[in-house]
Parts: sequence; structure tokens; C-alpha cells
Amino acid sequence: MAQTSTTAQSPAAATVRLRATIEKIDATSITVKERSGEVITLVRPPEMEVSEVFALALSDIKAGSYIGTAAMPQADGTQLALEVLVFPEAARGAGEGHRPWDLRPDSTMTNAVVADLVAAPTTLAGSGGQKLTLKYKEGEKTVIVLPGTPVVSFKPGKSDEAALLVPGAKVMVTAQEKAGKPTALRIIVGRDGFAPPM
Repeated sequence: MAQTSTTAQSPAAATVRLRATIEKIDATSITVKERSGEVITLVRPPEMEVSEVFALALSDIKAGSYIGTAAMPQADGTQLALEVLVFPEAARGAGEGHRPWDLRPDSTMTNAVVADLVAAPTTLAGSGGQKLTLKYKEGEKTVIVLPGTPVVSFKPGKSDEAALLVPGAKVMVTAQEKAGKPTALRIIVGRDGFAPPM
């Protein structure tokens, strides 16, 4: 969380995403080990959002689905998906657009409607890949989803928080400095060791 310390005094401190494993948790705090190896203790406020991420199949991506995909830009102008999140209908429109993302260096995030999908060129994807045309307000992107690319969705997890937020659980935490302390705003968590791929 050191990267947010310079903004802690501003009215709206920057948020950061931590991809981590829960080390310890109690009623007011959560300690995680970030993928870099850094151990961070966060305030666990009562209003913290919890979502459970779960696996889908590539075939669950349909024309008209609203998705988010972390991807790597390719030389031909397409994007190669690192993961695909199929949003539940209630979250349609969330974060619409195309922007930089921090899953890997130079990765991007596109949240958009699947306007079209066809089989990906076999020279690239082998058999079973998909070529998605994603449309959002400002434009469109072509995304290649290879076989084996993680495809997931999420559902509210607050009611099952005690079972989900346990030591060893893989999480993605959206956190922000509040009153000088790193505070968890939202946790996306996988059950039984399943890791959020985004």
C-alpha cells in the first residue's frame, strides 16, 4: 500500500488492486500476502463488499453477453485475452470502455458487449478458440480467447462471507487509504482455493 501514501491526505485517495492470499482475518482486519510477497494488513469495515468468483466455460460467452476481459495488445491490433469475466445481468454496463490494466505489464481491460463471436483462426488458437468483437460507447476491440483461458463470473458473497474469507483463500482486494490506514473496499474471492484470474 506504500504506493498510495502520497495520496492519503487528498480528499479521494487512489484505489489499488491487490492480488493476494488471505493470511489471517478477524472481525476488524484482514492480513493478506500480495503476489509480490508483501504482507499487508487492511482494515475490514462492515460495509466492505464481498463477491464470489466462479468458473464458467468458454461456451458460456454468448453474443449479447456483457464481459470484461484483461488482455494483451497484439501486433495486428487485436487483443489476446488473459481472462474473461462474464458479468451478471445486474452488473451490465459496469466500467464500460477500454483502459490500461495492471494484471501484467502493458495489459488492458475492455468492458463491453459481445457484438459478434466466431471461431478463432486455427493457426492461432488451435481448435476451440473464439474471436470476439466487443463494442462499447467509444469504439470496439477484437479479442481472441484461446482454449484454456480462464472464463469466470461472480455473485454476491456477503451472506457467505464467513465461509469464503478464510486463511488460504485467493482474493483480489480493492483497497484505499482511509484515515491513514489501508482499508479494504471490496474483495473478490474464490472458493476452495479458486483464484480470481483478473
